[in-house]
Amino acid sequence: MPTMYDVDAQELVEKAAEELKKIPEIKPPEWATFVKTGVHKELPPVKNDWWYVRAASVLRTVYRLGPVGVSKLRTKYGGRMNRGVKKAHFFKGSGNILRKALQQLEKAGFVKFAEKGVHKGRVVTPKGKSFLDRIASQINGSKPKHEIQVRETHKEVVEVKEEPKAVKKAEAHESIPAQASAEIKKE
Repeated sequence: MPTMYDVDAQELVEKAAEELKKIPEIKPPEWATFVKTGVHKELPPVKNDWWYVRAASVLRTVYRLGPVGVSKLRTKYGGRMNRGVKKAHFFKGSGNILRKALQQLEKAGFVKFAEKGVHKGRVVTPKGKSFLDRIASQINGSKPKHEIQVRETHKEVVEVKEEPKAVKKAEAHESIPAQASAEIKKE
């Protein structure tokens, strides 16, 4: 059975976003249509269903990175801010969006708070893991298997008659006698 790691990440997030739309616990807040995803962005997201895409991306990230908190996710979803003439700097993403998405995923039962050694944060539950793996198997099953096709080309054999090349050897230059060179100079 294919896992989340066996399929393209973008396809997985898009399919997971479609599936998350069917879950009643996950829905965008009222303010989600007006808000940017971080201070480094100039405009709000163009897609209308961006909340579900971000929630699916957060779920995939929690699956991959183990116990993570909002601060680590803010760094992941941050970016470079265009400050005009001044140098660009890195700014973190919006924490409120990520916090609300994690809370909704936790309410749906896909993630839970846990400690793993000295690390604290949210980890994916078996329900969340099976959710992403099921979507990965759907993606993997819908793709046609690549068959290797070997095409044999018929090459015509053309006989090339090679003619012997005439090799010119450099002729040895004889030194010009001193008298002959003197005569040439007089003329």
